[in-house]
Amino acid sequence: MTIRYRTVSALLVILALAVMPQFAGAVKQAYAKLQNANGDAVGMATLHRTSHGTLLHVKLDDLPPGAHAFHVHSIGKCEPPFKSAGGHYNPKGHNHGILGEDGMHAGDMPNIHVPESGSLEIEILNTQLVLDTTLFDEDGAAIVIHEGADDYKSDPAGAAGPRIACGILHK
Repeated sequence: MTIRYRTVSALLVILALAVMPQFAGAVKQAYAKLQNANGDAVGMATLHRTSHGTLLHVKLDDLPPGAHAFHVHSIGKCEPPFKSAGGHYNPKGHNHGILGEDGMHAGDMPNIHVPESGSLEIEILNTQLVLDTTLFDEDGAAIVIHEGADDYKSDPAGAAGPRIACGILHK
């Protein structure tokens, strides 16, 4: 019985050590209040850590209808026209694009499709995104919505056009 207990205990320690680096310094939840270039609130993104990645719950209002690129960007700064948010969050140096052979950035996510009402509530699981100290480094990170759709392959940003909404990520 003692040998079996020690074996199980050793296996649990090994498993914990294997999982720990993914969550080292990770927070359980984060959020971003999104605004347009006029400073008007257009939505909220709530991010939840899961064992499979980060689940984003997003509620949006007053956006133009159509397909829009939706990304995590590398700098937590949202000064219109939102280029201040930098490029896509890409801690592993991958190429851009969900369809790219050498893609995707951790900040790449599927396009959102806003109906005629301008309002949308959606959940997206980003399996590459970890709410850790790399994401919440000294310059932070942001959620950005683009005017057009991401083509899922053009490097570095998917040819999605101007940025129409931005929100700084907060722990």
